[in-house]
Amino acid sequence: MLEYRAEGLCRNASHLRREELDHCIAAGEVLQSTALAFDTNRRLRFELCGHHAYMPFEECLDTAPGETVKEIAVLTRVGRPTCFVVQGTTQDESGETVYLLSRAAAQRACREQYLDQLENGSVIPCTVTHIENFGAFCDVGCGISALLPIDCLSVSRIASPADRVTVGQQLLCAIKNRDEQDRIVLTLRELLGTWSENAACFAAGETVVGIVRSVEDYGVFIEIAPNLAGLAEPDTALHPGQTVSVYIKSILPDKMKIKLVVVNKNLNQKMRFEPHYFVTRGRLDRWIYSTPQSRKQIETVF
Repeated sequence: MLEYRAEGLCRNASHLRREELDHCIAAGEVLQSTALAFDTNRRLRFELCGHHAYMPFEECLDTAPGETVKEIAVLTRVGRPTCFVVQGTTQDESGETVYLLSRAAAQRACREQYLDQLENGSVIPCTVTHIENFGAFCDVGCGISALLPIDCLSVSRIASPADRVTVGQQLLCAIKNRDEQDRIVLTLRELLGTWSENAACFAAGETVVGIVRSVEDYGVFIEIAPNLAGLAEPDTALHPGQTVSVYIKSILPDKMKIKLVVVNKNLNQKMRFEPHYFVTRGRLDRWIYSTPQSRKQIETVF
């Protein structure tokens, strides 16, 4: 089975010898190279093994029936790694060999042979491509985009997806569902551990780094891991996003609560916790975040 990766992670055709390139073409392998130009004939231009290669406008993106390719989606590929399959060769006016490329064909193959075979709950790699207030868009293969909504980034609430991920970051996510247009919706939080799994990484009496997530009248919620936050005493001098050090006063599994004491609120550095995965492969049917003793139940059924 061919492997379908996000753009930027596919095999780089620019590093291949001619015989290696011929083998990849025969196998139908998805390759990538940096688009050098969008020319006046509305083609993306590449260089492969010392030869020109062109991707016609209509081959730059696989579209749904009735959907048209927007020019901005093509010209913004210039200077960026772009995936493709080589569909054939032709000759230019001087008799030189020219490769004909198709990103659309690579995307169709990725959907048919990979993405369409996956079920809800399947764990897959992806790469963050851009961030909006409501979530992060991720490349799940060959430039095919999927949404990772902000509320699916972690159990701990965040103000912006940028608090959790960055553009270009490689992630593992699970397929949450597919929307009305059959586009994949992703989720990350189910891979980042249950309350008990995260709490087991800490002990009462430790002092650790935390990130303020919300300041309420009754206390301050401070994240100590993406899927774990505790509560400290009210303090109007603190603000969301602030990095602090906290003393863990107690860990209470039956109430799913962690009591914290702020030790230092003048760390003066921006911080973001990297994902710590408790699930890295396979497929999830059901995920229960809550402890057995807790009245509050947080779970996901895929």
